[in-house]
Amino acid sequence: MLVYFAGCMATYRLPTIGEATIKVLKHSGIEFKMLGEEEWCCGSVTLRTGYVEEANEMAGHNVDALKAVGGTRVVTACAGCFRTLSTDYPKILGEELPFEVVHFPTLLKEMIENGKLEFPAGEKVAVTYHDPCHIGRHMGIYEDPREVLDALPNTELVEMYKSEDTASCCGAGGGVRSTNRELARGAADTRIREAEETGASILTTACPFCTFNLREGVERNTSEIEMLDFPEFVAKVLEL
Repeated sequence: MLVYFAGCMATYRLPTIGEATIKVLKHSGIEFKMLGEEEWCCGSVTLRTGYVEEANEMAGHNVDALKAVGGTRVVTACAGCFRTLSTDYPKILGEELPFEVVHFPTLLKEMIENGKLEFPAGEKVAVTYHDPCHIGRHMGIYEDPREVLDALPNTELVEMYKSEDTASCCGAGGGVRSTNRELARGAADTRIREAEETGASILTTACPFCTFNLREGVERNTSEIEMLDFPEFVAKVLEL
């Protein structure tokens, strides 16, 4: 059974991401469940800012909740949740997880390859992709989001001059935005300029934290580029 682990950002701060993810999953015809009130924060920021005991409690609860609903595969559209569940939880619990954890772009790639998703043709739109630190540098996932974008008939991927393992950080992750707001804003402003230089009309990424910080940067700099998280962009292309 596939379980969608929404994460705090897509539930409380940017609910359009959670809504878009659900729409795409339903559109594909894949059966899935959610934890609802049994879903606790994954503990990513908690763990990375030194609150280890609290993060351990979150990990134990979430794994038990996922087991209880019969989860054999867990998908999350949040890069921080993905890294935490797939990499940190086994270390915290001292054992392998009884389910597979997959990031949303990877699942999308599989659905496209298996014919679960078909995209309408239309006028080409230039899109640039920002690599989140949590799934880029930390997890080595660079190709899956790009293969999805390349598979869309109306999308032209244009790369920023800093991309993949040299991508500029958006400034939001690892508790930076919570502890040093000006540093986070400066990093976002830099990344927005790099995105604008590509001439793309849409900037997308696979991390709600990146989206939140970059979207504020777009507004602060009155940029004409549109900032969409990956599920939001895919839902838009599918006209959901």
